[in-house]
Amino acid sequence: MAAVNDPDEIARALTNAKTIAVVGCSPEESRPSNAIARYLLRAGYDVIPVNPGHREMLGRPCYPDLASIPRDVRVDIVDVFRRSEFVPEIASAALSRGAGFFWMQDGVVDEEVARRLTAAGIPVAMDRCIFRDHSAL
Repeated sequence: MAAVNDPDEIARALTNAKTIAVVGCSPEESRPSNAIARYLLRAGYDVIPVNPGHREMLGRPCYPDLASIPRDVRVDIVDVFRRSEFVPEIASAALSRGAGFFWMQDGVVDEEVARRLTAAGIPVAMDRCIFRDHSAL
């Protein structure tokens, strides 16, 4: 069974992932979601911005939600920069897409979603920063 904040699963996900959907990605360079998305691009990941208010961000197509990302695109990690109350809906979309890993950034916590995802075999990072974890590898 998948786990929450398991260091080995986190390292494996960050090492093997190719595509990361950044849900709540902001067009503002001063926002953490934008800075981290740019960092992930520089680190070699294919970053997919997800924000309903934009069609393009960081020179890439931007989608209004996870369901709008073309089905032939594998999403290895869903990285969530939304408030905790929005997490259940995002997690349901991640489950239906078959995402490989679900990441809730610093301050984003939903224990029930974490239980549901791990029971379905999707590892979860909760209340963690993908930038800090990737930098530490």
